Amino acid sequence: MKRGTDWVAHAVLCLGVALFALPLWLVFAASTQESGAIARGNVSLIPDPAGLGVYAQVLTEGAPGAGPVWRMMLLSFAMALGITIGKIIISVLSAYAVAFFRFPFRMVAFWTIFITLMLPVEVRIIPTYAVMAGFGLINSFTGLVLPLIASATATLLFRQVFLSIPDELVEAARMDGAGPWRFLRDILLPVSAANIAALFVILFVYGWNQYLWPLLVATDPKLDTIVIGIVKMIGTETATEWNRVMATALLALLPPVAVVLLMQRWFVKGLTEGDK
Repeated sequence: MKRGTDWVAHAVLCLGVALFALPLWLVFAASTQESGAIARGNVSLIPDPAGLGVYAQVLTEGAPGAGPVWRMMLLSFAMALGITIGKIIISVLSAYAVAFFRFPFRMVAFWTIFITLMLPVEVRIIPTYAVMAGFGLINSFTGLVLPLIASATATLLFRQVFLSIPDELVEAARMDGAGPWRFLRDILLPVSAANIAALFVILFVYGWNQYLWPLLVATDPKLDTIVIGIVKMIGTETATEWNRVMATALLALLPPVAVVLLMQRWFVKGLTEGDK
């Protein structure tokens, strides 16, 4: 009975892998073929080795309507990293304040943060743009990152982790003379390491895939992220070089996939040990 169950589980797993891998293989195969063949729908599932040079071309030259892919990927990486680190720092500090400090309207502040989860990004994007314009941060890297470094979800998750800290540990740290910063640095951050790693992966992918905000706040081509660049490569007035679009889309997958693979162990640990 167990062997039959294992066989079914493996069959379902293989089917899931095929469903995810086949589109990626199709994109890879299409990137090595002529743009005209892709436009006509005559895409072969067998890659053409002679067309692999398209990856070097898009990295250095890009495509009509977009700059070099290496520059857009570097900007996207810096933006995603800035958003991720900013969200984690602000969320840890705000959750620490709400969980351990006693000040007037503490829970009002927490619920105000929590209520922002109910608001779609589209509702807040115009006021956010007005604020950034008031500070003169339109068409700047700071304007790309700054409005996205607050996270109500991460604050809520860190608060739950901090509230699970035993009172005895808090009292022991207090009796040893640990101040607020030392308590945060030596106790809370090590305890939350797995959660921080899991959130790092999730928030990095979130920052890497940003489209609406960069489209609105950055009109300078030098500030095009990789997602914006792919959209610009799909021309309207000129023929789209689909092989370059496919190659760029495949290259855009590499950094987030690398982050997930490198932090896979911590990511799973953070998801499974969040209540400990």
